[in-house]
Amino acid sequence: MIVGVCLLAAPFVLPYLGMSADLLTRILIWGLFGLGFDLLFGYTGLLSFGQSAFYGTGGFVSAYLLTSGIVPHMLLALLIGVIVAALAGLVIGYLTLRRTGIYFAMSTLAFGEMFYFLENSAFKEYTGGENGIAGVPPPEISLGFTTIHISSGWPMYWFVAIFFFIGYVIARRIVRSPVGAVLKAIRGNPKRALALGHAIQRYKLMVFVIAAAYGGLAGGLLGVFQSYMPPDAFSLDTSAQLVIQTVMGGAGTLLGPVFGATIWLYLYDGLQQIAEIGAYWKLILGIVFVVLVTVFRHGVAGGVIAWYKRRHRSSQVVDLDADTHAIAQLDIVTPTQSSRPGAPVLEARGITKQYGGLMAVSDVDFSLAEGEMRGVIGPNGAGKSTFFAMLAGELATTRGQVFFRGQEITGIGVTAVCQLGMSKSYQINQLFEHLSVRQNVMIPVLARRRGHFRIDLLRSLHHSHEMDEQVNAAIALVDLTRQADTLVSELSYGEKRRLEIGLALATGANVLLFDEPLAGLGPEERVHVVALLKSIRQGRSMVIVEHDMDAMFELAERITVLYEGRKLAEGTPDEIRTNPAVQAAYLGGMDEHESA
Repeated sequence: MIVGVCLLAAPFVLPYLGMSADLLTRILIWGLFGLGFDLLFGYTGLLSFGQSAFYGTGGFVSAYLLTSGIVPHMLLALLIGVIVAALAGLVIGYLTLRRTGIYFAMSTLAFGEMFYFLENSAFKEYTGGENGIAGVPPPEISLGFTTIHISSGWPMYWFVAIFFFIGYVIARRIVRSPVGAVLKAIRGNPKRALALGHAIQRYKLMVFVIAAAYGGLAGGLLGVFQSYMPPDAFSLDTSAQLVIQTVMGGAGTLLGPVFGATIWLYLYDGLQQIAEIGAYWKLILGIVFVVLVTVFRHGVAGGVIAWYKRRHRSSQVVDLDADTHAIAQLDIVTPTQSSRPGAPVLEARGITKQYGGLMAVSDVDFSLAEGEMRGVIGPNGAGKSTFFAMLAGELATTRGQVFFRGQEITGIGVTAVCQLGMSKSYQINQLFEHLSVRQNVMIPVLARRRGHFRIDLLRSLHHSHEMDEQVNAAIALVDLTRQADTLVSELSYGEKRRLEIGLALATGANVLLFDEPLAGLGPEERVHVVALLKSIRQGRSMVIVEHDMDAMFELAERITVLYEGRKLAEGTPDEIRTNPAVQAAYLGGMDEHESA
């Protein structure tokens, strides 16, 4: 509503600041272009330097269809331009998203430059080459009984404003949908989002295509707006300006791109009109950019939003009955039992992992019974982490097979393993630091309810009361109800360890792998976590890797000992404690009368 009111008020207010109708229209076109890029960069963390490829593709396809008379209907030509840009995004995204970080960014830059080259060479018969496409007809909308002719000036502003508003509403719905929650998780910690059951490559490709579609629509509107499609729409400068405007305005806010476009274009036009400083306009723009991103850590829009939240933050009252309510719902996150009584729930047959001449794990057999709590111990370098990663599906075996409930899962990947009902916590916390506790727990719950991938872009994240109950139950299970709306970055280390366990629990998996859950904890938190591990045993099978021998002998029913990549011994805690080979290899040659 606020955005709509601002769009309505802009023609009556901003002209007093020297903003013309054409400038405001251009700002909205860049703002629409930036909405898609903000979904890609601000919310998913994918920095692309090749968005001009889609901006130009949508614009030139629409302009060519209109000027050639192939498609006389303006809206249809715009739609075709958007579709072609989205298809280009599908192909480029499929190729570039195989890489991450700077390699992804450079790959998109390469494709952007390729499109610029093609526009000026192979396709110049259609694009006009260095001349672009002139004579793009002004917009006309036929309603059957009448035709609306949209002229330049304020009518064109209203025309583009409608597209911007619709684009903003759709982007806002995406951000607040289950897909939006997954995108934020990917930005924060893609490795953990993958391990919690989300097919992050598909989500990345989807948002890449959406960003391309937004770019294609903005490019089409540019040609219609100025009756000319310029060749520099494909240039690197176009992509660079988009990145600058989004960062300046505030990435991850949706309003940031239009804020940034307003500042950038207003100064861009205004500075060049001042005779005394016109020659230095690029230097001044650069200084303004540096100052803004320094003063406003999250951009202008991010700074405004943060200020608004501080001013309107009300003291939250904690419901003292919340724990009781959540505990009453614990059955929601309790997993189902195996349909094969007596059969191993998890089994490894001769699994081996070799790195060149180094044998990290060699020919290890392992079997976990339904409802069993198994410990895995061994000195540093014994191969525990590698063994654990192969069980969880994170690491492919060199030889051997892993079976889950009788189904071979060797090499199927950690996402598929999680969807089958086995999850893992990590020795080093793998959390979504920029999200709250509640938002963190929502990620595995979404994977459990929606599967590894679903395109529910316009559905509300909180459409299901049952899903919210599952989140609350998982939070209560790890005793973090009072911190539910606290950012993870503000939690203590012990609270983070409990949340690490909570994420694995929230997947609904009934086979849980805990990698050193007591690592780094003080005595009080250690007691708390041990009690937590005991409390969640019912209905679950668990494997724990831990160096704390007192806790391991207290928790585990059976213990497997690894030494130099091989299985050294296996038995009950008492058998392991008194095993001479284990004492020599791991416990320091203890005598039988000595306490473990």
